[in-house]
Amino acid sequence: MAKSPKKIVFSRSRDIPFDKLVISEANVRQIRPETGLDELTQDIDRREDLIQGLNVRALVDENGEETGFFEVPAGGRRYRAIARLVKAKRFPKDGLVPCVVRKSDTKILKEDDSLAENVQRAGLHPLDQFRAFKSMVDQKMSRAEVASAYFTTERFVEQRLRLTSVSPKLLDVYADGGMTLELLEAFTVNPDHDRQEQVWDAIQHTYRQPWQIRQMLTEAAVPSSDKRAIFVGTQAYEQAGGGVLRDLFSEQVGFWLEDPALLDRLTTEKLKAVADEIAAEGWKWIAVDVNLPYGYSNGLRALARASVDLTEDERAERESLRDEYAKIEAEYEDVEEYPDEIDQRLGEIETALEAFENRPVIFEPLDISLAGVFVGLDRDGELIVDRGYVRPEDEAPVKADAEEPGTDIGDDEGNGDATHAVITIGGDPAQPEDEDDEGEAVKPLPERLVMELTAHRTLALRDALAANPEVAVTALLHKLVRDTFSQVRAEGVVIEANVHRVHFREQGKDLPDAPYAQALTERHENWKADIPSDDDELWGWIEGLDNASRHALLAHCVSFGVNALYERPNQFGASGISQRGLDRRMAEAERLAHVTGLDMVEAGFRPTVENYLGRVTKRHILEAVREGVGDQAAQLIDHLKKPDMAREAERLLADSGWLPEPLRGLAVESDAPEEADVDALPDYLSGGDEPDADASADFENEATPPVAAE
Repeated sequence: MAKSPKKIVFSRSRDIPFDKLVISEANVRQIRPETGLDELTQDIDRREDLIQGLNVRALVDENGEETGFFEVPAGGRRYRAIARLVKAKRFPKDGLVPCVVRKSDTKILKEDDSLAENVQRAGLHPLDQFRAFKSMVDQKMSRAEVASAYFTTERFVEQRLRLTSVSPKLLDVYADGGMTLELLEAFTVNPDHDRQEQVWDAIQHTYRQPWQIRQMLTEAAVPSSDKRAIFVGTQAYEQAGGGVLRDLFSEQVGFWLEDPALLDRLTTEKLKAVADEIAAEGWKWIAVDVNLPYGYSNGLRALARASVDLTEDERAERESLRDEYAKIEAEYEDVEEYPDEIDQRLGEIETALEAFENRPVIFEPLDISLAGVFVGLDRDGELIVDRGYVRPEDEAPVKADAEEPGTDIGDDEGNGDATHAVITIGGDPAQPEDEDDEGEAVKPLPERLVMELTAHRTLALRDALAANPEVAVTALLHKLVRDTFSQVRAEGVVIEANVHRVHFREQGKDLPDAPYAQALTERHENWKADIPSDDDELWGWIEGLDNASRHALLAHCVSFGVNALYERPNQFGASGISQRGLDRRMAEAERLAHVTGLDMVEAGFRPTVENYLGRVTKRHILEAVREGVGDQAAQLIDHLKKPDMAREAERLLADSGWLPEPLRGLAVESDAPEEADVDALPDYLSGGDEPDADASADFENEATPPVAAE
């Protein structure tokens, strides 16, 4: 008959006075045994109990008799923590400690017990920890108490509690190892479980990244970094009933505003309130636009501006602040970093001095009645108020001799002084008139897109030319020689060498913020601040410039004549530009780009959803990714819907150096003679019905027609 297996008998437990316990030399934790001991001591102190007793063995004398003392081979950290509590008089020296007393006849080594206790442990799954936090909070334990108990921050507890709000289906996926903690964190940005599951279903078998999940869950929301959100303010938006999606795991964006329509309304209302205040100053019109277009004041006359003079008291205060600033700088000259209070004071002085420099601008009352104001937002959500521009149709007429000197200038309808400013928002009246039709919808436009892209290239060319005086001189001389020897009729002033500033009828919202647009604007404002307004003074001022400054100013002025815009040609030359003229313009633009070394990638252009990828077909998007990054990258996104594909393509192409075809140039190898045939336009400029052969022949046999905008 087979023997039955020996039954296991566990060692007995008993309470032993602490002063009868000693740490065993067989305890294997020898390196940094004090690590984490503060936290363990505090935890025992908070609980006023041990969760796990000590593993001990009886000490015997040389005769093998028990001495009444016990050594602790397993549980050394708990022993040391209790010793600290004894020293702090939180636990008596002879207080009873729960222990498991090993059998005297055991064959298991003391080192074996010590090692096993430290390594035979399974770490808790993070999801179990998250759920435990939630259970404790649900049972009225505060977040601060949980954080204190587990030696972490309240933010960490908040983050872990947020994770338990993810869809149970996705929590199960995480528990089974189907997604990482980083991916799970991304799903917390939107509490909608159905939407979370839709996003997971869409991406689980593809390229998965946390940023992609956040993007898909917030695609209909507005990031807090948006200038409208900054301008309105989150508090005002939430008080108006707007919902906010918050990301506890991101240090960058942080949150999104769920209701774009509400945000737009609040932005418009706040801008309208600003416009109403400005209207009280007596302006004829106020144009309000969240995104003021680049060159919004082109074609308008800027009023003469004068700053309000400083009073004697203000001058004295300014000098006092300057002296204080200089004194502080001298006192801390040898210090690498200012103390906080000194740094703060210097900032206050700088702000005050800046206010003295940026004095209010005053205008003549009569000028105000003719002029208007632009109101908008810059990229950082700061208010833009640009006063003092007169439209051509509002210019005061020249008075007849018989006209009384005090005759009033009437409004547009001839009804005398205007009683209120006409405020427009985004080009539409703030108080819309009743109209039967809504007007034509904006055309979808490959053609318009090309116009917008070539507006980018035009500005980049201007910036490149303005930075290259030698090329600017060549370009100007080229223009003058062509005009001199082509027998084109000249009329007007002494020297008919004009710089015709081209307005961008079609432009993307991102154009004003492009690096080359910003560089042009900054350069223009710097020159504008130095140039005298009086024509006689201007001549003398130019004479006084050194050659380098003259060349730089010439380059800047000539740059404003650059026109590399695509526009639909008029094949009959009745108005606009002819096909021949457009061909020549594009070829000359390429030549200018070549000699200035313009590279649109280096200039700062990047394809985005707004300026290209969201405006073309999926086939174009995939072709762009294929050209810029490779077939593998294109395959990663070819299954996505167009909005998602465009956003992902923007990320993939960001640093690829890829450019849309209109920005790559025509690769003109050498300067062509003025009347020489130029290369045919690329595919992106081709299209539309070609004129019939007879009409084309007649057109080519004509004398070269005048080309618009040259």
